[in-house]
Amino acid sequence: MSTNSSSSSGVSFLSLLGLLFIGLKLTGFIDWSWWWVLAPFYVGLFLVIAVIAFVIAINK
Repeated sequence: MSTNSSSSSGVSFLSLLGLLFIGLKLTGFIDWSWWWVLAPFYVGLFLVIAVIAFVIAINK
């Protein structure tokens, strides 16, 4: 019996962007508010919440 399964365990683009912004902020290359520096993490969270809300709205 042969099964094909693939899994991807990588870092997302938004996570890498967030880590880059944090590094730039801590080293002084950018002088942004922490809200903007951490925004890539919020975007990912809001996308997940929006998808969950959409699925719940469709199933009702």
